[in-house]
Amino acid sequence: MIEKDIMLIAAKACDSKKAEDITVLDMRGVSLVADFFIICHGNSEKQVQAIAREVKEKAQENNVNIKRLEGYDEARWVLVDLGDTIVHIFHRDERIYYNLERLWGDAPRVDIQERLA
Repeated sequence: MIEKDIMLIAAKACDSKKAEDITVLDMRGVSLVADFFIICHGNSEKQVQAIAREVKEKAQENNVNIKRLEGYDEARWVLVDLGDTIVHIFHRDERIYYNLERLWGDAPRVDIQERLA
């Protein structure tokens, strides 16, 4: 499975649990950490956990290896490492505070809205 397919599986999983403001950054050429960052948020700890759980389940259904899942219990910033795609699921307040989109402002955004519809 190619990197873009994994990114789309994860983004669709976030969307299915009503994650807000799903942003995909193309990190190729910007960072060696991953090819794609998906950044989204939920409005409660329960929603953040539901989004993370859905990403994990959809990854497993598609035989995508989950390298790490961190922050699930606190549900303020959950990181799901799928190798070349890293999903950052924030509680709304933490997303505003950490503002990864600005931190990685030189990374181009990937338009996935058509794929989520």
